[in-house]
Amino acid sequence: MVDTYIVDKGGNQANAASVTVPANRDFRGAWSLSGSVISEDMDAAKEIFKDKVREVRAPLLEAKDVELMKALETSADTSAIATAKDALRDAPAASAIANATTITELKAAWDTATLGDNPYA
Repeated sequence: MVDTYIVDKGGNQANAASVTVPANRDFRGAWSLSGSVISEDMDAAKEIFKDKVREVRAPLLEAKDVELMKALETSADTSAIATAKDALRDAPAASAIANATTITELKAAWDTATLGDNPYA
């Protein structure tokens, strides 16, 4: 039988059979090993979450840029587009992310109105 090892964010490793592992693996990059228990480092989890927000918003911002250029060409009102772009730019700094104290709260911080479907749902 081959042992399986889990490596935490700090490079520490433990035999998977001998540690308590979180049921959810969405923030595996934020795992921290303490004895035989793996917990999620909330600061690291928030950074992973923000990176996902940035990944998802990139194509949304590009689409808004196209929409903006088309509106400018026709002298249409661009205020709604500008507001949407501001919301996308501000998404990683949302207070719900900063205020989250658990992984469940962090997952609930996904702004579906701005970013679309929650990848953590």
